[in-house]
Amino acid sequence: MKKILIALDYDPTAQKVAEAGYALATAMGASVTLLHVIADPVYYSSTAYSPIMGFGGYAATDFMEPDLVDGLTKASYDFLDKSKQHLGDTGIHTEVKSGDTADVILATAKDIHADMIVTGSHSRKWLDSILIGSVAGKVLHHTTVPLVIIPTKKTN
Repeated sequence: MKKILIALDYDPTAQKVAEAGYALATAMGASVTLLHVIADPVYYSSTAYSPIMGFGGYAATDFMEPDLVDGLTKASYDFLDKSKQHLGDTGIHTEVKSGDTADVILATAKDIHADMIVTGSHSRKWLDSILIGSVAGKVLHHTTVPLVIIPTKKTN
């Protein structure tokens, strides 16, 4: 294992996924790429959005404007840079891409020749989510490299 792709989303539990993936990479002496996928820019303007990436305050619904898309991409890179700083490794590579989350994760893993993918799962019914078709489930069903899924549900 020489290259590990860690896919992070906008959820506050992304730090847990980054830490677990980075610990695996460190144990194996592998390089790390942190990836954030912008799948649905409209989500960032919704009331469900948590401004974990510092991209709060945008209530616009027309995300096709270049300034807003550029701002979202910049905020995503800022988020990944903060994750990189938190992990304390300046050698970590970061990428922000747009599209279907699972498809982009799979394509990026192929493009960088990743030996392993690390991602999180937010489902309360983890196995059900995998079988029904969550992002982690889609990646699981289509990947050709090992996949580590970090459960991020809250425990009481």
